[in-house]
Amino acid sequence: MHLRLISCFFIILNFMEYIGSQNASQGRRQRRMHPNVSQGCQGGCATCSDYNGCLSCKPRLFFVLERIGMKQIGVCLSSCPSGYYGTRYPDINKCTKCKADCDTCFNKNFCTKCKNGFYLHLGKCLDNCPEGLEANNHTMECISIVHCEASEWSPWSPCLKKGKTCGFKRGTETRVREIIQHPSAKGNLCPPINETRKCTVQRKKCQKGERGKKGRERKRKKLTKEESKDAIPENKDLEPSRETPEQRDNKDKQQQKKRKAHDKQQKSSMDLSWRLKSP
Repeated sequence: MHLRLISCFFIILNFMEYIGSQNASQGRRQRRMHPNVSQGCQGGCATCSDYNGCLSCKPRLFFVLERIGMKQIGVCLSSCPSGYYGTRYPDINKCTKCKADCDTCFNKNFCTKCKNGFYLHLGKCLDNCPEGLEANNHTMECISIVHCEASEWSPWSPCLKKGKTCGFKRGTETRVREIIQHPSAKGNLCPPINETRKCTVQRKKCQKGERGKKGRERKRKKLTKEESKDAIPENKDLEPSRETPEQRDNKDKQQQKKRKAHDKQQKSSMDLSWRLKSP
């Protein structure tokens, strides 16, 4: 009986020594895997391991996991990278990844910039903008619809016709306005910016200075037209005659009478001038 008790005691004692040796070797491994700052951690790490990188950070730095291939290592940064937001806790400052459709964010529920194909509205990333808003493809945001705005009409211009204010009774007058706000893509289009209507004035003659270039041009055309009319009979004489012999005789007689009358008038005017000159 005593021998059995003694053998059980030695068995328990050996088991406890084995457990103690295992705990000691595990503690040695942990000290090798988690060396402190004084044992060579770099890049802002407070504690680190050769395999996992930083395990904790120095004060005010943010801890974030970076993926390198199939492996993730811890790094300590002064601010969180794009696509992450920072949260400060009493024991650790941590970077957390934004939502899948969010490029940059302020926190888990408030996005500041969306990924391609999404529009930002009140901190959320949407496929389409809500009713009453439109998508701005430049800023990738949902914005208010802007309608066109125009200024008040100007006073009516003087009544004109072909750029003149004289020489006519009926003309036109015009008024204009300016666009002060151009519309957005879905906004109301701009109205016409000029308007013309017919007008009636008391007809008055144009002074010499009011004729201008157009007046001189019309005068020149009128003179040219009159000269061409005078030239028509001469040109007709050159055309082949289709008159009868009797018509030609009558025409010749008339021309002779005209010549005689002309010669007689010229002779009488010469006699008159000679008499006036004589004492």
